[in-house]
Amino acid sequence: MNHRVIPERPLPGHAVCLDLRAGGPDDPGAAVRAALDVPQPGGERRFLVVDEAAGLVAHQLLYERLSSYGPAQIVCLAVGTRGERTLRRTLALRPPAAGVLWLLDTPGDAVPGDAVLRPLVEVLSTPEVFDAVLGSLGGVVHGVAVPAVRVLEHDLTDEARARAWRQAVEGLTGPEVPAGAAAAEQVPGALALLLDEGVPRSLAGHDWLPRAGRAGAELAACEEALEDAVDGYERVRGAAGLLTGVGRTVDLPGDVERLTRELARFRTTVADAFGAAGGTRLTAEHRGVLRDRGVELPEMPREISRAGIVPALRDHTYEMIGKGLPLRSVAARLSALSARTAPAGSASRLARLDAICGPERLRRLGGRYPFTAGGSRPAAFALTGLLALLAGVWPVLGWFLGPATGLLAAGLAHLMLRRRPNRSPDGRIDGGGATGAAPRLAGGVLGGLAGAGLGQFLALPTWAGAAVLTVSVVAVVLLALRDWTRAVDDWWARADPEEAGRILRETHALVVTTAVHDWLFAEVRHHCSAGAGAVARLLRGLAETADGYGGAQVREWDTWADEPPEPAPKPGPVGGSDTTAAAWSWDDWGDGADDAWSDLDDAPPVRSPAAAPYPPPSPAFSEDPAHPADPATFADPATFADQPSSAYPGSSAYPGSSAYPASSTYPSSPSRPAPGAAADMPGGLPSGPAPAWLERRYGDGGPALVDTLVGDLVAGTVLILDGCWAGIERDPGGAERVARAAQGQRLTELLDETRLRLERDVAASPPPPHEGLRDLGAFTSLAAFTDRSERPDAARLTGVAPDAVARLLLADEDPGGTVALCGPEHLRLLSHDPLAARQVRFVPEAMRRGAAGDDIWRGTAEDVVWTGAGRHAGILRLVPLRADVVHTVRAEEAGEP
Repeated sequence: MNHRVIPERPLPGHAVCLDLRAGGPDDPGAAVRAALDVPQPGGERRFLVVDEAAGLVAHQLLYERLSSYGPAQIVCLAVGTRGERTLRRTLALRPPAAGVLWLLDTPGDAVPGDAVLRPLVEVLSTPEVFDAVLGSLGGVVHGVAVPAVRVLEHDLTDEARARAWRQAVEGLTGPEVPAGAAAAEQVPGALALLLDEGVPRSLAGHDWLPRAGRAGAELAACEEALEDAVDGYERVRGAAGLLTGVGRTVDLPGDVERLTRELARFRTTVADAFGAAGGTRLTAEHRGVLRDRGVELPEMPREISRAGIVPALRDHTYEMIGKGLPLRSVAARLSALSARTAPAGSASRLARLDAICGPERLRRLGGRYPFTAGGSRPAAFALTGLLALLAGVWPVLGWFLGPATGLLAAGLAHLMLRRRPNRSPDGRIDGGGATGAAPRLAGGVLGGLAGAGLGQFLALPTWAGAAVLTVSVVAVVLLALRDWTRAVDDWWARADPEEAGRILRETHALVVTTAVHDWLFAEVRHHCSAGAGAVARLLRGLAETADGYGGAQVREWDTWADEPPEPAPKPGPVGGSDTTAAAWSWDDWGDGADDAWSDLDDAPPVRSPAAAPYPPPSPAFSEDPAHPADPATFADPATFADQPSSAYPGSSAYPGSSAYPASSTYPSSPSRPAPGAAADMPGGLPSGPAPAWLERRYGDGGPALVDTLVGDLVAGTVLILDGCWAGIERDPGGAERVARAAQGQRLTELLDETRLRLERDVAASPPPPHEGLRDLGAFTSLAAFTDRSERPDAARLTGVAPDAVARLLLADEDPGGTVALCGPEHLRLLSHDPLAARQVRFVPEAMRRGAAGDDIWRGTAEDVVWTGAGRHAGILRLVPLRADVVHTVRAEEAGEP
């Protein structure tokens, strides 16, 4: 098939194009069968056929075959030659189901025939234009007409297209980023349970270590030993512990030793359970092993299940994509989630168990710490001596009472040593101690004697001596009780038996965490980790595919300018391309002798531009089509030296746009610069041949272009991913390996389709509908990506203002604004009745949308056909032929052509 005329692939809903001319397909029948196989939505079957006018009858069976699957609508572009004066067509090309557009003009060397046909085929394949043209052909004689065309094309420069495509692919894929860390507050609730190591609310009251089990009994023994030790400490630390026999009934060192022993046994049981019940799936055998060690596991909580993991992953993935994260960033976060949720096994908790209840902490808990009381020895000596001195000031009795007070202080110190809490009643455990009895005895005796001598000298009354004695004795007792309490508290703090309580709580919490996340959730965690990893690898694969495709496509666009240039068009007498196509008028021929049919064998001379009441299109085309410029100005090529590059000044509102004359390059094909032309045009845009009826305006890309392309690519990628979740649910690893190739192919098709729309209409048309997300309402953050029906206006996509299109489509009848696709020698074949002609005005809907859309369209024709896609806007006039020019014949009985 001739790919220079026929599109690479039809856009969804567009007419299916095929080329039956000589030099086209080797097997026309196969081309027809391929066209029939192209799906067309809504039961509508549209075919746009390019054929040679002389071959219409010979291809009768092919046209009939196009209707073999049901009623079909056919528009035939019959390409004629200069010598043809009649058209023979088959019964299959009669209205209302078919019509023929007869192209009688043969372009010169400056404008190849494909350059004329390609944009015309693109315009006619648009479904709205196709239907309007076919309907108009049904209203003319024989359903055959010669088209007269005037078209404006809004497109991007090659540089802008390549830049927008590169930025769109980069916006889809993104750069490589580190994985980071997964946070529970950033994921759905079902996945957050796997990250925060918490316990589901439904399991908050479960008894993980029942007392009937081995671990529960050991835990209870530890708690009992701790309670005994704390109770003994409370009884010993007061006055009763020193002055009564309570201390003889309390065995604090024995209670601490028993606590240490029971704690070590409990730690051994927990470590045994951690090492015995590992794996990625909790089986009945594992439950039995844990039950033997005293760990009772419940059933899976209702807050989480294996079946809900992949839907939660899907929601999380779509949420990240909906926030605008590129594929690689989403893959990095999913990789972090996969690493965080990967089951490490309960054996990995042994290190944490050693940190909580390791041998060092047990050794420190069971250590023997000395009991020290009385403070510093010099201070004890001085204080006891002072109190004894005060007691000895009683005259005569002071010689006895002073030393006796010192003996009392020393006796109490010795009693503290005998009843110290770090010594068992039977003496089996003794941490040793010191209470300072000797310094107190020495200080008391010396102070007492000194006080007695002082009393003899002072000769105090009896009541004063008695009072001082009472104060001294009470002070000695109170100081001894203070020293005892402080010493007991200090020893208890250094031994720290209450640390065992913290160890028990931390160990129990570790057992619960291990039971939930390493045993109960083992299979769920493995499924989540495998699923998140599979999606991450799939996204990275898609990103690599997109990068490879985007780079290759940009390189292809970049190499177009390096191809050999085509010959530049020679300027004609009206400043356009040197072609035989020219503006026509109903007054170009008369009804006299000059209109004889016998003259048709000789080609008449080309008319002078000044002889036509309407000037042909040119770069100096008047702003107001209703008041064309003076035709005389077109006779002098020097006139164009002072003309602006834009045919319509309104385009200057978009600095990235520029208007080019009719000789600019057709951008959907490789742009080949004419010698010396690229350097003179903005942005280095190449110049090449184009039909005289086509005016091209190039933009540098509007503000919404890249975002629109990224949105289309993201929406398609989401639809691709949506087909993978079922496989990931069944087998994450296997599904990922199978899906990478298949989804890579689907992504390539998505990129092909998006690139084609970028080339065909600058992505103004929405992507084809897909059966994608199962529940679009569940993903509100993706609404802007999954629903691509709302498109920006053309000005925001191309950067070219639409005011020139509005002026072209003014409601006033202006036949001179179009160019008939026939030579001057063919004008006499056309009908004389100006009312017989039909006119189709068409504009893409994207040019009407947007902020610039409402005001500038006021005054345009009411019969404008608003197309859903396309980059062309203009007027297509269907000029009927004389009744005796068209002949309907039957093909001769013969085999299949």
